[in-house]
Amino acid sequence: MIRVIVAGVTGWVGAPLTEAIKASEDLRLVAAVARASAGEKIGEIAISGTVDEALDTAADVFVDYTSASAVRDHVLSAIRRGLHVVVGSSGLSNEDYEALDREARQADVGVIAVGNFAISAALVQRFAAEAAKHFDSWEIIDTADAAKIDAPSGTARELAWRMSQAASPRLEVRIEDTLGPRESRGADISGSRVHSLRIPGAGIGVEVRFGKTDERLTLAYEGGRGAGPYIDGTLLAIRRASSFRGVVRGLDRLL
Repeated sequence: MIRVIVAGVTGWVGAPLTEAIKASEDLRLVAAVARASAGEKIGEIAISGTVDEALDTAADVFVDYTSASAVRDHVLSAIRRGLHVVVGSSGLSNEDYEALDREARQADVGVIAVGNFAISAALVQRFAAEAAKHFDSWEIIDTADAAKIDAPSGTARELAWRMSQAASPRLEVRIEDTLGPRESRGADISGSRVHSLRIPGAGIGVEVRFGKTDERLTLAYEGGRGAGPYIDGTLLAIRRASSFRGVVRGLDRLL
């Protein structure tokens, strides 16, 4: 039985994930975190107001579905308590992951960090990494609701990083030679140009446009309004976390 702590237990993904954990035969929810719901109960478990409070409970895996501003500290706290970790919150940079990897290896635990737990997003990432070996140029378009405060999204950051492991895109015109505002050419994320759109009502989505002479390829993922596609991927990561040491990035590494 894998003992699980979920932070962000009342959130968009956290709530249905908690129900899925409770319904499983090999996972057991032992603690939950939601600052605004502290003291309320999920079955016999009282919701904690802080991660540190929840980490006082004996557990095997800590799952974070909180916020971009808090996730790094939460993950570090869990690692230092000797827990394996599943990261579902966005907002971490490549430098953050490198630091977390060092901490996790020192603590002899695994951290599975996934920008998007949907299988379709994982497949786009895998296909894009393969396509990067065959195309000279590409750019990424990152889409989310206007209320999303972090940009680019974890989905786009992870995609750009994954592609950087395969190849680097070529720019016809250097950014510093752009006539006009350089910001219009997007941000440099792991060597790829990423353009973040934040539009009211938009779901989480990412698109990669590849090009070379006389041919183009577009790969796209678009999420809906429900959290269902992310549950199975998160459960898989919870079950596999103890198999790794250090940080593993991307659901496609588990498939």
